[in-house]
Amino acid sequence: MVRTPLTPEERERGERLGRLLRDARGDRSMAEIAAVAGISAETLRKIETGRAPTPAFFTVAALARALGLSMDDLVVRCALARVA
Repeated sequence: MVRTPLTPEERERGERLGRLLRDARGDRSMAEIAAVAGISAETLRKIETGRAPTPAFFTVAALARALGLSMDDLVVRCALARVA
């Protein structure tokens, strides 16, 4: 199966999500948050840097939980970041 290329908007959305997650992580290490979320630190690194701009829903949900964010809050913050 061939994956269709991401649009510039999809790549931008992934970068916004990554920035929001990185900001929410604060001083905590990638390894710590990744372990709590049940993902690898490399996966978290890819999401935070925008190299994985379309992470799976359950990965985002696990990260939101590990960071103490609600999914609603994450969506709102991501949308506000786009407007700003």
